[in-house]
Amino acid sequence: MTVPTDLSRTDVIEAALARLDLDAKTRLLAGQDLWSLPALPEIGLASLVMSDGPVGVRGSGWTPDDPSLTLPSPTALAASWDPELARLAGRVLAQEAHRKGVHVLLAPTINLHRSPLGGRHFEAYSEDPLLTARIGTGYVTGVQESGVAATLKHFVANDAETERFTVDNHVDERTLRELYLAPFEEIIAAASPWLIMSAYNAVNGSTMTEHRALQAGVLRGEWGYDGVVVSDWLAARDTVRAIDGGLDVAMPGPHTVFGPALATAVRAGKVAEETVDAAVRRVLLLAARLGLLAGAAPAVPAPLRPSAVSGAACAREIATRSFVLLRNDPQVLPLNPTRLGGPRSLNPAGIGGIALIGHAARHARILGGGSATVFPRSVVSPLDGLRAALPEGTPLTWVRGADLSDGLSPASDGFTLRAVLRDASGVVRGEQPLPDGRIRWMAETLPGGADFDAVDSVELVGTFVPRADGPHEFGTRGLGTFRLTIGDATVYDGVHRPADADPLAAITGPPVARGAVDLVAGEPVEVSLLASDPKMTYGSLRGVTFGLAHREPIGQDDELIEEAVAAALAADTAIVVVATTETVESEGFDRGSLRLPGRQDELVSRVAAANPRTVVVVNAGAPVEMPWRDDVAAILLTWFPGEQGGAALADVLLGRAEPSGRLPTTWPGRLDEVPVHRVTPQDGVLRYDEEGFIGYRAWQRHDSKPAYPFGFGLGYTGWEHEHIELDEARTVRVRLRNTGRRHGRTVVQLYVAPADRATADCPPRPERWLAGFTSASADPGQTAQVEIPLPERAFQVWDTTAGSWRTVPGRYIVHAAHDAATPTLATELHITG
Repeated sequence: MTVPTDLSRTDVIEAALARLDLDAKTRLLAGQDLWSLPALPEIGLASLVMSDGPVGVRGSGWTPDDPSLTLPSPTALAASWDPELARLAGRVLAQEAHRKGVHVLLAPTINLHRSPLGGRHFEAYSEDPLLTARIGTGYVTGVQESGVAATLKHFVANDAETERFTVDNHVDERTLRELYLAPFEEIIAAASPWLIMSAYNAVNGSTMTEHRALQAGVLRGEWGYDGVVVSDWLAARDTVRAIDGGLDVAMPGPHTVFGPALATAVRAGKVAEETVDAAVRRVLLLAARLGLLAGAAPAVPAPLRPSAVSGAACAREIATRSFVLLRNDPQVLPLNPTRLGGPRSLNPAGIGGIALIGHAARHARILGGGSATVFPRSVVSPLDGLRAALPEGTPLTWVRGADLSDGLSPASDGFTLRAVLRDASGVVRGEQPLPDGRIRWMAETLPGGADFDAVDSVELVGTFVPRADGPHEFGTRGLGTFRLTIGDATVYDGVHRPADADPLAAITGPPVARGAVDLVAGEPVEVSLLASDPKMTYGSLRGVTFGLAHREPIGQDDELIEEAVAAALAADTAIVVVATTETVESEGFDRGSLRLPGRQDELVSRVAAANPRTVVVVNAGAPVEMPWRDDVAAILLTWFPGEQGGAALADVLLGRAEPSGRLPTTWPGRLDEVPVHRVTPQDGVLRYDEEGFIGYRAWQRHDSKPAYPFGFGLGYTGWEHEHIELDEARTVRVRLRNTGRRHGRTVVQLYVAPADRATADCPPRPERWLAGFTSASADPGQTAQVEIPLPERAFQVWDTTAGSWRTVPGRYIVHAAHDAATPTLATELHITG
């Protein structure tokens, strides 16, 4: 089969453009609703549908009624250090997109981990631009070779959430080029993504949707990008400045700064129609590539798409490959099932087996909050995974251990809830059972097909059976007028609509405490949260989104921790699963600290004191402080592991698979030791004063050392780097040996360092920086050899005077390394200018 090219589509696109009047052209540049562009039957153009990612394809709704495959978080995918695994993830998500009638996946996020406090840290890959670019390239390639468009986001320097709609990030030109633009540049060159999303924030004075220098100058002019630039949702604010600044599509619709507003601007002489035509050509090219424009063959005809793969198997493989073993001393992992069958020698009266401890061990935390949220069909929790994998008869006890949160969480355990939608006369227009206390509906997806305009109130109603005596705290989430009653008590009756609220706070904001009610364990109580003005409208966004939150009596933790200690004493091995919550890691706000919420640190310390064979599973998408890290036997980082996380965890704990992940971001011991962590603007400006020194680059110049460096990770075997050599083509060959007793996988990392730190006329550079990587596998005692090419960019800096890249001549040391802080072998390379 002959694969059509973009050139072969040119005549079709030009003919289609010629048949459109101004109103039709400008309508095509604006969303017709929340997720789609309009169809134009007069030119044979079908409607183009977009959907959020990056861990799943949600589709046009935001409801559990339309479940989605849920992969591990982007930090997990990057922890594999495997672009081919990212490519597999892209393929399986494209399958999901085809299944749901989606043409454009709004992913991947390739912003950098500038600060561990970033609220969407879990949704981006790494602190390093090269690792980010390579994983992003794999992901985009997998999506688009399957006939679905990928979207690089958020262009650019969108690295925190505080004041995200208005913040002006001040970044010097060299830092912008070498760090924040670099992943976009490489992925565009290597994978040609069909869309790029323009960010909310401003950079150096201009909001990104209007940033002509970066969107028209760098993106299109220097890099030759030919795809569509779409706004982040509600990010486009000015018609003329946006279209002249390089924006093609303003989302969502139908009320945007494009559409009729753009047609008016053209007729008033404020915008050249040629500028509109250029944007329309790019949208028509996208449609042609997707097979949505009559007469133009799709870029990937169905017969050429990769073979279907199992989504569940892919989710499990990514999770397994992403887990990072941070500690294993003494070597308690992998667990020996035969040892677990009986009591441990330190406690002959005990039951032996495993004490599995932690709320998240049973109620799995599989993904972060915000627009990345999807709803899986089913979830394998750690408890589910271990129960299925352990030999029959192995004792396995689960205890809760401690409350996950310092505050309120969505009402779940003990609650039976449903939502009732009524019109102004009190007639029920729709009902829906709820899995927890969260309501998130778009106007088009209300339960029972209810008419959004007719709905006057929504009541979240049901019963709650408390597990503990005492004062239970209740609260609300979202904006509006609420009446909250628990039994006979009215806990809150008022309006919550702060003047300075983030427009999306109804979806992403944390819950607000409203009051406490004394309840008796085991005695059901009626609950009701009535939203009398439930509809949220902001620009083109219309929906119903609010929620009920709850917290157990504070004193309950004392009993839960004591129960956990008793279980640990009686077991051979204690496994404690600690986790963050949606109120800690989510879009819409940044983190205030790196502490685990609630009393989980105390829980771990108490359990470790009771059982020397304590394994801690850290279920978080971004770094957390671990003050007990030297007091436990093993620490396994599982990120947000997706719907198959529990099965993957059992595979790794029991040695069926090796934890071969490596840290894609530096893991600090304490927040106050982190060199770069400020995310709060001052007078609307966030200054990147650290210049290019973030992540491991900053730690190299810092007095403190991190808990675990960038690239770190242990395994179930050992590795020795035996030999390194470099050829004239700048390809590095490293021979390494598996020195352990089992088959294993490792990641060989190459770092480049100038031999002479004081290279003439060169601006400050890091001590050394990542220049390449690859993975290797071998059986016990066997060797493997890997080849890693060194790119020219590894030896270049951005010359702000010349406005171009400049190769810095001189002698360089090329280090093979286990991680950024542990070089092993070195060879020398001379670079000429």
